[in-house]
Amino acid sequence: MTAFSKFLSGSALGLALAVTSLPAGAATPDNMLVIANRIDDITSLDPAQNFEFSGGDVVGNLYGKLVNFDPLDLEAGYQPDLAESWEVSEDGRTITFTMRQGVTFQSGNPVTAEDAAFSLRRAVKLNLNPSFILTQFGLTVENVDDMVRVEDGKLKLTTDKAYATSFVLNCLTANIGAIVDMKTVMEHEADGDMGNKWLSTNSAGSGPYRLVAWKPNESVTFEANPDFYQGAPAMERVIVRHIAESATQRLLLERGDIDIARNLNPEDIAGIADMEGVKIGEELKGYLMYFSLNQAVPELAIPEVRQAFKYMVDYEGMANSFLKGQYTVQQNFLPRSYLGSVDENPFSLDIEKAKALLAEAGVDGLELEIGVREVQDRMEIAQSLQNTFAQAGVKLNITVGTGAQILGRYRARDLDVYLGIWGPDYPDPQTNASTFAWNPDNSDEAQLTGVLAWRNSWDAGGLTEKVEAAVVENNREARAQMYRDIQAEFRETSPFAVMFQNIEQSAMAADIEGFTTGAAITNAAYWNVTK
Repeated sequence: MTAFSKFLSGSALGLALAVTSLPAGAATPDNMLVIANRIDDITSLDPAQNFEFSGGDVVGNLYGKLVNFDPLDLEAGYQPDLAESWEVSEDGRTITFTMRQGVTFQSGNPVTAEDAAFSLRRAVKLNLNPSFILTQFGLTVENVDDMVRVEDGKLKLTTDKAYATSFVLNCLTANIGAIVDMKTVMEHEADGDMGNKWLSTNSAGSGPYRLVAWKPNESVTFEANPDFYQGAPAMERVIVRHIAESATQRLLLERGDIDIARNLNPEDIAGIADMEGVKIGEELKGYLMYFSLNQAVPELAIPEVRQAFKYMVDYEGMANSFLKGQYTVQQNFLPRSYLGSVDENPFSLDIEKAKALLAEAGVDGLELEIGVREVQDRMEIAQSLQNTFAQAGVKLNITVGTGAQILGRYRARDLDVYLGIWGPDYPDPQTNASTFAWNPDNSDEAQLTGVLAWRNSWDAGGLTEKVEAAVVENNREARAQMYRDIQAEFRETSPFAVMFQNIEQSAMAADIEGFTTGAAITNAAYWNVTK
């Protein structure tokens, strides 16, 4: 069994490969991988700053971390990477990491505990977009030098209280946990930026690749690291080209100009289904499609009304038509494959039940505004909701705008209904529990704009305390059950209707083996790819 098919067979969806065809003789070089992907979201390649989907793919191939995931065995969870082992103190607040010996950065400098301490401290001190992943452990600019320190050649990470060890280690697999070459980075420091400007367009890692060039909105080029401690990658060069249009990606794949197309829509996937020489890999991702109800609207704060809206959705109809192959029904805030995830999907389209619940609440003739980003699948979902809501007597007016426009209003609590997608920030259940089901201060003054419960003016009932208890529970099964219980209550009481989980379909040349997009918890990996 190949590495790729082994990975697919073990995934949550039991991924499928469909065979299709390239023109005879068209091919990229045997030692080069060429990928078409939408990469116009990248703003920086500094792991302390990068916080975009496609930028995460880049950083993940350039850097090692203390702990990481094996892309060919994601179900195994986090594994030793640059740290070969770790120990937890009796009080549960300090994790001591023993570094792997003999690993070097691409500069030739050895990877040390000092580099690891510098990297984590740097991320906290720069205080850029993803820094909250580390600062949520009580790390601050003022205390991080004491909380992250080196003793006897080992890295010691101390947190403000005893969190679940799995929570801390899962967070360290995020890209902000990347270990950078302290000496090289500080040689390029400018005006006290700890090398941020230089590292935005260069790399200083120990990963399987080094950065050759990033041309914004055009391409990213990688070169293999022959000294990568897990072995030199077979693909000596990787080029990721920014191709926005599905039809163009399909044409390039058919001509053999690229090896992998990552953004084909369902129509183009279907269009190559009868060709030879191409296969289609599917991976269940962590992205969730949902809509939410603003609890500042009096009618929407009535429990029966919140429940009624969950019966106004044609879940199966959408999943089996215009979303076919790229979304699956999921009505819980944890993506499948996460610790504590569940498969219960109790809601289905039931207009009569929705009408009865609205009548019980004394609500009639409701008219609402839904905000939607101008993206094809979301607009189609909004139109489906508009149709089924109308059948229950609710008029839904659709407002379409850019992502910035719609998100701005959502974060300002200015929409009756919001339709959007949510992606986890790190591979731990707390990442979604702490935004969907946690809200310690529901006041306007709190401005917890990163918390979805707050954006919807929902105080989360008693779930806030339950989420806070789950994140410090160290027994893995007990912690998983706590999240299952939280989700069961959330489904019935919350103003959120989680509808779908994304499936990423990657069309690729049939000779490509070992390519993964990281399923629901990590980024794409190139170093296992062979032809």
